[in-house]
Amino acid sequence: MKVLHFYKTSFPDSIGGIEQVINQIARGASFLGVSSDVLSLTADRDPQTIEIDGYLSHRSRLDFEMASTGFSLSVFRHFSQLAKNADVIHYHYPWPFMDVVHFATRMNKPTVVTYHSDIIRQAQLLKFYKPLKHRFLASVDKIVATSSNYLESSQVLQNYSNKVSVIPIGLDKATYQLPTQERLNYWLNRVGPKFYLFIGVLRYYKGLHILLKAAQGIDYPIVIVGAGPIEHELKKQAENLGLLNIHFLGFLSNEDKVALLVLCFGVVFPSHLRAEAFGISLLEGAMFGKPMISSEIGTGTTFINIANDTGLVVPHSDPDALRDAMRYLWENPEEAAAMGQRASKRYWTYFTADKMVKSYIDLYEEIA
Repeated sequence: MKVLHFYKTSFPDSIGGIEQVINQIARGASFLGVSSDVLSLTADRDPQTIEIDGYLSHRSRLDFEMASTGFSLSVFRHFSQLAKNADVIHYHYPWPFMDVVHFATRMNKPTVVTYHSDIIRQAQLLKFYKPLKHRFLASVDKIVATSSNYLESSQVLQNYSNKVSVIPIGLDKATYQLPTQERLNYWLNRVGPKFYLFIGVLRYYKGLHILLKAAQGIDYPIVIVGAGPIEHELKKQAENLGLLNIHFLGFLSNEDKVALLVLCFGVVFPSHLRAEAFGISLLEGAMFGKPMISSEIGTGTTFINIANDTGLVVPHSDPDALRDAMRYLWENPEEAAAMGQRASKRYWTYFTADKMVKSYIDLYEEIA
């Protein structure tokens, strides 16, 4: 069986949450006899096909971008060529231009769409896109929600509940290479032996402005790993608040990211909008047995982090509640460690890449 994954970005050009999911599915499927092609857009002037982790990453040239949506003329031909050889086409939503390609190329192949998130920010443009969106979702054979929480809280998914399956995102811990003692010592010396950790792209919906407000009045080190469009804004806020306990580390290598996951006291994940549909870095915290603090936003974050079991869940957009949660875990390290152990157990029960990949292959075989 051959599967074609289609999304606006992918490895190696971008390493966000959806891109990680595509990589984990394609990589894992290759071990089970399913070959995968991944097609995405790239700003490279001379796009090349690259072999990554047992699958091929094809890239069409990005012509322009508007409202977080990439457009490309060459991708129509590229998609048609790859789709002809595919047994199943696996779309990753949201990407409105993908819907256009789907209908323009008229591929009569079995189709799956993983519904990663509702469209939240572009409310005005959504009014114009809405008819195409519903036509696209009605046309595909199967829709996958990444958590039961999101299925229940998404009005869009409720319209198609008869063909929605829930397949939680999974991660392969074996792909997270343990750091050397030298790197561990480096970070211990730089940020200290006890700190909270956030990992992610610095975007508007991540709630980091709330985290900075919560950091007022406490002196616990908070390490922020990642870069993104609001990085300068956040650094300015921290400066204005006079915060000395915030470490902005920018984009780091996988080895350094894992070193910080190994060393951290707990993972804090303050996302406050539904655009945070799951939370890959929150799941990474569970995978490494760390207690978690997240906000209740009706999405997969509270499918990963169970309140008062694997960590603490606070009302979204509430810096006082977030501060209290950080203080409680900090002052109760034995309880925090027990939560981390339960988080690890939950990861192994529900969120391994093996479980995710096998569920997708079963779905492919059902519709192929």
